[in-house]
Amino acid sequence: MLRFIRQRALASLISLIGLIVMVFFLSRMTGDPAALFLPVEASAEMKEQFRELHGLNDPILVQFARYVGDVVTGDLGESLRKARPALDVVLEAFTWTLWLAVITMTLVTGAAIVVGSLGAFRSGGFFDRLSSMVSLIGASVPDFWLAIVAIVIFSINFAILPTSGTGSVVHWILPIAVLFVRPFGIIVQVVRGSMVSALSSAYVKTARAKGVKSGPIIFIHALRNAMLPVITVVGDQAASLLNGAVVVETIFGFPGVGKLMIDSILQRDFNVVLAAILVTAIAIFLMNVLIDLAYALLDPRIRH
Repeated sequence: MLRFIRQRALASLISLIGLIVMVFFLSRMTGDPAALFLPVEASAEMKEQFRELHGLNDPILVQFARYVGDVVTGDLGESLRKARPALDVVLEAFTWTLWLAVITMTLVTGAAIVVGSLGAFRSGGFFDRLSSMVSLIGASVPDFWLAIVAIVIFSINFAILPTSGTGSVVHWILPIAVLFVRPFGIIVQVVRGSMVSALSSAYVKTARAKGVKSGPIIFIHALRNAMLPVITVVGDQAASLLNGAVVVETIFGFPGVGKLMIDSILQRDFNVVLAAILVTAIAIFLMNVLIDLAYALLDPRIRH
């Protein structure tokens, strides 16, 4: 198991190094950093002072070595707008996004497993057809459209839910509900397909022949063997949620890392943008390692 963990951690580390290289050189390819960071009306003298202050006149390899050293020590520069370390600003916002993702994916995974499993157990029945139709619609609905419709219905027409903020539980309902729909639809389809295959296997037929009740057959005998593809999709959807909640957070004014990135781009605060990219990528890499460990625990063959 330790060898398996080391292999997965090394693969993630290599990917992270590649990301750091890409972020650095792509940020330089966008143009003169002085022109990007400073206001449009900045004079040539101000731009030259900015380059000298931040070491932008040094050779590109020297700048890259300095950047890698800063990343390793956790120094990702300072937010130009907030006059605080960019990493602190990003971690503060990322905490909100992480809570939003954890709560949403916990609800999504539990609900999707139950609905998909019950649909597979009564394959072709009314509940199966209804849940399949609802899940397909949910997987197809754009998040931004659903967010706008939810605001119009629940915040404007009925005035029962707030449109932004995090002050109480009701402020979280709309963002979680909107982010819930798409992954729920996708995971239900995967759970159903995987469970249909598992429920038709020989060991399930044997359990039924022995008189085992439906509940243990579904959630003990079949579900464990059907979980590998489900874990894959849950991990992908969780990563997408961390990486793709930008639009939903912006629409609802949710103070997460997605909204922070949009605001920082508009405010030309690129130190914060680069820090947000790195923090989000590291979180996704760690999540992938945890998913690999879950594979290994569920199926010992993977460890070998």
